[in-house]
Amino acid sequence: MAKWTPKHEAPEPLEGPVVATITGGTILWFVLFLVQLPFYGWFDDHGHLWWLWTCLAGAGLGLIGIWYVRKRDAAIKRARTDGSPATPVTE
Repeated sequence: MAKWTPKHEAPEPLEGPVVATITGGTILWFVLFLVQLPFYGWFDDHGHLWWLWTCLAGAGLGLIGIWYVRKRDAAIKRARTDGSPATPVTE
């Protein structure tokens, strides 16, 4: 079987409002958690309690994501002003 090779180069990655997107998603997960919280008993009775904890986990991971993309965005901006290549953040 022959190895697959691309016929053209991959396009440049799209850069958009990454911090705003991750922040919006995190807020959405947390709002979904708060909306479901009054129905804790119903979720527990019907075996759907994982829905509640999934929303809380999404909000928690979103906070990590916000921290990460803010550091990434700062490193990219710093690299543009310095003219040096961006290095991964190791803090």
